[in-house]
Amino acid sequence: MNPIPAPRKPMKLNPLSANPLVSILIPSYNQGQFIGDTIDSILQQDYRPIKIHVVDGASTDGTLDVLKSYGKIPELEWVSAPDKGVVDAVNKGFELLEGDICGIQSSDDMYLPGTIRSVVELFQQHEAAGLVYGDTVKVDSDGNEILRHHTGDFSLENLFKLKTWIPQPSAFFRREMLETCGGWNEAIPYAPDTDLWIRMAFRAQVIKSADFLSQRRMHDEQRDTQGEKIIRDYCLMIDQSPDIAASSPQIQRAARASKYLMKIRYNPTGSDWRNAWNRFRAGQISPELRDISGLLHDLLLPARRVLSAVKQTIAKPAANRHNKSSAPCSKP
Repeated sequence: MNPIPAPRKPMKLNPLSANPLVSILIPSYNQGQFIGDTIDSILQQDYRPIKIHVVDGASTDGTLDVLKSYGKIPELEWVSAPDKGVVDAVNKGFELLEGDICGIQSSDDMYLPGTIRSVVELFQQHEAAGLVYGDTVKVDSDGNEILRHHTGDFSLENLFKLKTWIPQPSAFFRREMLETCGGWNEAIPYAPDTDLWIRMAFRAQVIKSADFLSQRRMHDEQRDTQGEKIIRDYCLMIDQSPDIAASSPQIQRAARASKYLMKIRYNPTGSDWRNAWNRFRAGQISPELRDISGLLHDLLLPARRVLSAVKQTIAKPAANRHNKSSAPCSKP
């Protein structure tokens, strides 16, 4: 399933049934230590009917043993075969999805209790909604909470200005949206979820839940650690999007500025001066993003680090002299 060329007119969605089937897709590869928590977080939801589809890329760790341990639970189906990566796995999974409401859950992330029921209620309250999402809680590899932060309300402008974002673990969509938008784009393997959410947002209402809906596990093997590739694919997505090209000048400015904001967020070099430049460029393109205090902070931070290092260097000899002078005299 590839992206469908756009732009297209907004969709008119079919009415939901009283108890719609919710299908969850889990692309998987060598996450055997985590995938059981992911599946359990779905099976333990207080909403039915649900269906879980695991598309595994022929894992070589303990993933298949975990999947087999669930036996023949009718709510869980899984396949394991070589694929070309997560984008290929997700697109294969899209062909399997049933029901009216769908989600994509990473094999190392988890839903919070009550998430699916609350999402179904939001879709039922907002008949024009094609996409519903909420915030996510960051946890460490052991599931201990690191951070929870409420992002801003949804609008395309807020999305491009990074005042809100649509975390994949907390996003749900009407299956009909795939018929109009297509699947993940293989040309941008490090930004395919964001690309799909943007295509959906141009065609249907997006509702942001006030709740935290998922736990997002932070560890060294995450794709989020690939900052340069994420920036590359995000910028390519913005430049090639026919939806953005056909949007209002205000949205176009925000989208172009977002390329520089993403370079600040992921900053593969760690350079404060590079952050300052990217912040300046974002403000040039979209005046609403001008941030003088942030710019000054980025420019002055290297100088502060140098002064702090000099201060510590000067302080060390003084401390050593003090220690020598205050040491007790040895007895003759």
